[in-house]
Amino acid sequence: MDTIADFLTRIRNASLAKHKLLEVPYSKIKEEIICVLLENGYILGFKVEKNEKKIKIALKYHQKNVSVIQKIIRISKPGLRKYCKYKTIPRVLNGLGIAIISTSNGVITDKQAKKKRIGGEILCYVY
Repeated sequence: MDTIADFLTRIRNASLAKHKLLEVPYSKIKEEIICVLLENGYILGFKVEKNEKKIKIALKYHQKNVSVIQKIIRISKPGLRKYCKYKTIPRVLNGLGIAIISTSNGVITDKQAKKKRIGGEILCYVY
């Protein structure tokens, strides 16, 4: 089972159902993805509970109860991994969205990967 796809689906479903809080099972890669989402303003915050092996995420909404995350799409799947060099990193929504990339320097956005001149596996698009 693809745990990252399940994680992204939980975020997508919770934002469509207008939930304020979300609980997901803990893993290091999920924590790193959440940190990237927090740095880019897509969520309000998160709390890791290692004893219970869960992550609690506070989702972010605009004034009229519209989620900040419009779409979150899994790109690289277990059956078909998608890798790219730093020169061929795709732009999401002409730079308005972000691509989350797993690199040798950790999980970072497409803009940070281009600055550092490193490529990696494209995990997902968020906008």
